[in-house]
Amino acid sequence: MSSAPTPKSWISAIHAYVPGKSAGADGQPLIKLSANENPLGTSLAALAARTQAAEPSRYPDPDSKALRAAIGACHGVDPALVVMGTGSDEILHIAAQGYAGPGDEVIYVRYGFSVYDIAARRCGATPVVAPDADFGTDVDALLGLVSERTRVVFVANPNNPTGSFLPKGEIARLHAALPGDVLLVVDQAYAEYLAPEDDDGALALAAAHANVLVTRTFSKIYGLAGERIGWGTGAPAIIDTLNRIRGPFNISGTGQAMALAAVGDQAFVSAAREHNARERARFVDAMGALGNHGLRPLPSEANFVLILFEGKLTAEAAYNGLADAGYIVRWLPGQGLPQALRITIGTSAQMDEIATVLRRMAEAA
Repeated sequence: MSSAPTPKSWISAIHAYVPGKSAGADGQPLIKLSANENPLGTSLAALAARTQAAEPSRYPDPDSKALRAAIGACHGVDPALVVMGTGSDEILHIAAQGYAGPGDEVIYVRYGFSVYDIAARRCGATPVVAPDADFGTDVDALLGLVSERTRVVFVANPNNPTGSFLPKGEIARLHAALPGDVLLVVDQAYAEYLAPEDDDGALALAAAHANVLVTRTFSKIYGLAGERIGWGTGAPAIIDTLNRIRGPFNISGTGQAMALAAVGDQAFVSAAREHNARERARFVDAMGALGNHGLRPLPSEANFVLILFEGKLTAEAAYNGLADAGYIVRWLPGQGLPQALRITIGTSAQMDEIATVLRRMAEAA
């Protein structure tokens, strides 16, 4: 009698993460505005550091000590309370793994980052999806689903893929109403795109409380998506738990060197933030002008805009039309948003061309 290994039932229920595409249906490369990468590229200082990295035949520093010290200095965080991950994705996964399992529940908002569902199912926990508030995070809806089985609550702020943002008071209200044994994970992958005065207060909560974890990434504003570097901070017990289960040597020597240089080049970060704010505002204005054709750009605090297609021009048709024009963006039927496109903010010329293509298509529909 033949047999084969059988995966756990909760693993079989996972829908694998689908990254943003970089080519059209025919395989031809397109201008990629589907993965929220930095259109300005990477800091020159970080690129220079790539050639000065440690000998590749040697293992990297397993604790990323210099990089954690730089992160701590930049953000006013104790380096001992910083954990590194292969992108913030690893930290999101091990946060669920460390605190939830079969019989437990993990809550996140509808139209939230798709990794949260995978992270919950990967450790055998049950994902619980809270209703949204006009495509944004609804604190009361999240709190209404908390039960004795809740172990982790994921909130992306700004949210991906909608771009919505919860101000400091709402994050504080959410945390204050959660039981002390529930881990609140605030995913700040896009936090560097916020103006400094718009800080949501999550880092301060993580420093002051035993049940808050904040995660960040070098993949977005720092332009190091290919190096897979993320970090998180929280109470000593949380960081100890995550360090027990993160991958060993999880940040390469080259990645550590480049990220260290990137943290030191805050002028590049500021330039990327300013570019994004300027081009996002122009693009939102251009899309808002097409409201009479059914296009509705949602307010965004990230480096992308989610556009709803509520008229004759469908999101699918717009997606294909942009591909014909040489651009790949993110169409999201798999995330319950078949009527929407998420478009990364690119260069000025790229955003002007996309706006022109969408206007032409909307007027012709």
